Amino acid sequence: MAGRTPHGQMRRRSKDDPPSFSDLRLVLVGKTGAGKSSSGNTILGIDAFRAAAASASVTAECCKKKEEVCERTISVVDTPGLFDTTMSDDAVTREISKCINMSAPGPHAILLVIRVGHFSEEERDAVKKVEEIFGERAWRYTMILFTHGDEVKTDFDQMLKTAGAELQEVLMKAGNRYHVFNNLKANDRGQVLDLLKKVDKMVADNEGQYYSNSTYLEVEKMLKQRELELREFYEKKLTEETKAVELKYKKKLTEAQEEKRQVEEELQCELKELRRYYEVLQSGVRQVVEQVAKDDSCDKILKTFHEKLKLN
Repeated sequence: MAGRTPHGQMRRRSKDDPPSFSDLRLVLVGKTGAGKSSSGNTILGIDAFRAAAASASVTAECCKKKEEVCERTISVVDTPGLFDTTMSDDAVTREISKCINMSAPGPHAILLVIRVGHFSEEERDAVKKVEEIFGERAWRYTMILFTHGDEVKTDFDQMLKTAGAELQEVLMKAGNRYHVFNNLKANDRGQVLDLLKKVDKMVADNEGQYYSNSTYLEVEKMLKQRELELREFYEKKLTEETKAVELKYKKKLTEAQEEKRQVEEELQCELKELRRYYEVLQSGVRQVVEQVAKDDSCDKILKTFHEKLKLN
């Protein structure tokens, strides 16, 4: 499948390129302010997530967005508050459950977002949380996504070689897989295509499989069961409400038919009375004409007859 250059032109795939997968599920993890939401927006090419400032998270809720990117469906799950140390255990548990639900049956890639610079204690805690949530085996499906690469003034590979031991250990766990986003060039689709190419290679190395564990298997089973229950519930509600609507209109039709019958009876009664009235007039025509003046009009004769009826 061909990609596009940063200028929007189609770029032919090289024979050395890894196979591209039509649907990709990506989960963004990392500490608050590392650039997860901004990275999600860059990947999808839209303002899908509200970016947080370095000091505070805009929202503590996991969020999933899906977009067509280079003729592929990319789903991104943002975890803005999941690694926030100020969250209660219950809130964290709830958000972990949402994260797993949103990325079920499992993510193709877990992107651990780290801002270029000092590897802080918060980032160390975030790495530990990744292992707690996804398990040790998840590192096979994890890639480090460095943000603010524009702040690096030297060769990035060289900088990583001189990075601290803790960051080196994280890189080693992730199989030395990483990508760098230049935040000053958020509209540069080339860096997104390069990221997806690296993700494709990682997925290919994992034999095309997405990450899964017993939790994901249980969640996927639960989601399918809930989906079935919800579909059956909707069908039941549709049947019930359809019957209710039909009954309502059947009642209206019955009332309308009864009203129509009454109107027709009133019509026939009035027509009968009208015919009887004019039959009376017809029967007394000779008597009337004998009593009226020669030049009286028919209307005047009728009026005279009306007056006589009133007097009687």
